[in-house]
Amino acid sequence: MIPGHEFVGEIVELDEAAAKRWNVNVGDRVVAEQIVPCGECRYCRRGDYHMCAPHTLFGFQRVTPGAMASYMVFPAEALVHKISKSVKPWHAAYAEPLSCALHAVERANIRFDDVVVVAGAGPIGLGMVAGARAKNPRVLVVLDYDERKLAVAKKCGADITINVGKEDAVQKILDLTGGYGADIYLEGTGHPAAVPQGLKMLRKLGTFVLYSVFKEDVTVDWSIISDDKELDVLGAHLGQNCWPAAIKMIESGILPLDEICTHQFPLSDFQKGLDMVDAGTESIKVSLIP
Repeated sequence: MIPGHEFVGEIVELDEAAAKRWNVNVGDRVVAEQIVPCGECRYCRRGDYHMCAPHTLFGFQRVTPGAMASYMVFPAEALVHKISKSVKPWHAAYAEPLSCALHAVERANIRFDDVVVVAGAGPIGLGMVAGARAKNPRVLVVLDYDERKLAVAKKCGADITINVGKEDAVQKILDLTGGYGADIYLEGTGHPAAVPQGLKMLRKLGTFVLYSVFKEDVTVDWSIISDDKELDVLGAHLGQNCWPAAIKMIESGILPLDEICTHQFPLSDFQKGLDMVDAGTESIKVSLIP
């Protein structure tokens, strides 16, 4: 198995059917969605291709090798999108996490008068900030432990940033909202503590959108969701129908991409890149260049 599901490349060969299906030609720069849906199952027929039942994923299965290689072969079912050659390749590859973040924002159904909280200012969280900003809520708040990342969140559109290691984030949100709580909480940290934090800082009838993948089980008081606040708790998975918007955002230049995509390594130094990501003290988004 060859890993790598966030990538960009240039087409070196394709047949007539592929050119027609994806509206691309040899020499075009493209990205492809992580999922390769079947197009035939119940979910695909309803347009929910991101939940395809027999799907494959680039970089996670032998049948669809990932991008940590010099070449990739896209199967006919792949979802391929053209992206400008004027964009740095590591910025173009950010389309995958950005599309995922935008899908989470779409799930939140943000309204103009909402107070929106984004937990986490990593690659997904910063994408959520950018997407939420485009929805123009009344106040957009970002939570993180890292002042460096919070500074980037400001450039992505945050109105207020809170360092959860130094301040009581729940109390700050309650003070900001007259004791009611936030309307929407977008979880992008993957840290178990962020879940009860979100439940506490949401108002009654608020919305919790969970994108993160957790390393361990998370336990919360479910009565907060039901009897206490009647919350809407929504999951989010991949970037259904959000790739065109993500590409447009990247190509427009409105994001501080040099400060999001912080480090690039040759593929031969992949371990250095993985170690940097694991440390989490210097980087935000690390890319490998074959």
